[in-house]
Amino acid sequence: MSNLFKAALLLGGLLWQSMGLASDTGWLTSPQNDHARVRLQADRSTADQTRILLDIELESGWKTYWHSPGEGGIAPQILWDESVGDFQWRWPVPRHFEVAGLSTQGYQGDVTFPLSLNYPTGQPLKGTLRLSTCSNVCILTDFPFTLAVDGQAPADFDFAWAKAMSTLPQQLPAETRVELGYQHNQLQLRAERAEGWQSPALFIDALEGAEFGKPALEVEGNTLIARVPVSDGWQGDAPDLSGQSVGLLLTSGEQAWQGKGTIGAPLALPNQSHSLFWLLGAALLGGLILNLMPCVLPVLALKLGTVLQHQEREQGAVRKQFLAASAGIIASFWVLAAMSSLLRATQGAVGWGIQFQSAGFIGLMVLVTLLFCANLLGLFEIRLPSALSTRLATSGGNGLGGHFLQGSFATLLATPCSAPFLGTAVAFALAAPLDQLWLIFTALGIGMSLPWLLVAALPRLALWLPKPGRWMNHLRILLGLMMLGSSLWLTSLLDNHLGSYATGWLMVAMLLALLISIIWRYGMRGFTLAIALAALIGSPLLLSGAFSAQGSASVDKVVWQPLSERAITDALAQNKRVFIDVTADWCVTCKANKYNVLLRDEVQQALSAPDVVALRGDWSKPNDTIAAFLRKRGAAAVPFNQIYGPELPQGVTLSPLLDKDDLLTTLHKAGLLQAGTTRF
Repeated sequence: MSNLFKAALLLGGLLWQSMGLASDTGWLTSPQNDHARVRLQADRSTADQTRILLDIELESGWKTYWHSPGEGGIAPQILWDESVGDFQWRWPVPRHFEVAGLSTQGYQGDVTFPLSLNYPTGQPLKGTLRLSTCSNVCILTDFPFTLAVDGQAPADFDFAWAKAMSTLPQQLPAETRVELGYQHNQLQLRAERAEGWQSPALFIDALEGAEFGKPALEVEGNTLIARVPVSDGWQGDAPDLSGQSVGLLLTSGEQAWQGKGTIGAPLALPNQSHSLFWLLGAALLGGLILNLMPCVLPVLALKLGTVLQHQEREQGAVRKQFLAASAGIIASFWVLAAMSSLLRATQGAVGWGIQFQSAGFIGLMVLVTLLFCANLLGLFEIRLPSALSTRLATSGGNGLGGHFLQGSFATLLATPCSAPFLGTAVAFALAAPLDQLWLIFTALGIGMSLPWLLVAALPRLALWLPKPGRWMNHLRILLGLMMLGSSLWLTSLLDNHLGSYATGWLMVAMLLALLISIIWRYGMRGFTLAIALAALIGSPLLLSGAFSAQGSASVDKVVWQPLSERAITDALAQNKRVFIDVTADWCVTCKANKYNVLLRDEVQQALSAPDVVALRGDWSKPNDTIAAFLRKRGAAAVPFNQIYGPELPQGVTLSPLLDKDDLLTTLHKAGLLQAGTTRF
């Protein structure tokens, strides 16, 4: 009898344990999809309601979709074997994705969906989760499951449920005024909120016969303005949506609200801040300004040297040379446009100057500029076979291929510079439809080649240069030293990849090799050039050391903190001002901002104030967090500077080329509320 009783107890314990385990499916996988796994956990909270947590884990680079996927994708769904009652699928706040020009809405990484339903007691719950996951390809996977809803729930189920519920949007408050309007192929929204909008986002529920693209958002004071392109799903005209009710989800910072609105007549919205014509003008001007940046000056000087080498400079030959250089510039911008299009199609990081994050690319540019320097200093000559030289001279118009390559080389060196007007045009281009992206990159190329096109149109401008003579040898040395400066600057960018010690020895090795080659090539005459070269390089180093030893303003005394969205939110919650600096070692404009503005005593003092939080992001090397931060704000280049505060909760973006007075004024305005009033 005792053994029978013990066996009954053991059997009861095993049954109880199996029932507890049956309330958790464990992680389910599929041989057809090794990029995702799912898990379901259940708890019968009341006699007529069962709560279920659906966990989905995705590998990096993979995503699934919101209940309204956007212009592509399929939302996850459960196909029940038996009918269930009052089934509710609750959706956390999604994010926007863009793939091959299509705008989608969904989730990346890990996501948990809180579900609830009515189901009879004593019966297992069976069904199939149908999950669509996408990266460069899309996979539709079925995960069959069986779940006992009467078993013991996992010990931490209540905590996990509360955490999942906290990711859901709240109901749109009555004091937030939202208006919807519709005009031809465009949904319009205007939302007013007393607290303003910080990094807002908008998600639209699907409507029958209509497909919504990525919203274009603007913030003016406390008002959010959105323009959403609409089509019929086949790039045709959308139906008239006036009078229809549509669901929407709005976010501001970490807050999110959902609600519904009725679409009315077209809204009287202000003109868009940047029309396509305005952006094309900005692209032309930004490309033109690139010629003045120190990244490009050595190549322009090299181009000048090639013109001076000809004894007889006929107008036709000069015109062909400058047209070839212009063609090289424009063709290089087309290559950049093609690379950007390819990266967008493969969901890669897209930004202006990101190739300078690659150690291999920097090393190649160091080698090329050093060879140009040695050639200009007369250490070697590049001699092609006579037959090839004759062919290039006769068929290419006096070796036009070389002039084409000079234009291409200038474009490569120009990409780390984010000149005024350039950042706005590039940011719009990288987020715009592909036809507009190519149009803006073409305008950038034309803008940068305008000086060359001007000389091609008026060759006499080049003919006004002085006649060739012995002075050209001195000019070649000057151009060689300028090119050496570019090579050393490029070498310094390897510091993030090789370390300061290795980079320093690499510079020393380059200089020693150059000095030895000069002495070997010119004998005793080379000592003069070597001494001049050493003095030219050593003087700036000695001066910088003297300034540092004196404790000048070249020392940054601001306590910079790592850049993150959470840091901005926390600072604003404490009524503090925020100054953001996204920079990179390869960005020449960033260096100019640093030494001309950020290290000034007044700016250092302002950024060190107790109510100012200084955040810095370093984009010298690839960083997905910083890339996402810039994309969220419509930026694609550095430098990027932004100021937040109690009076500027939505943030104000400063000009790429910083102005000290503008920075201090904006920073002061951001804290006016904190200084004069109390925030409730």
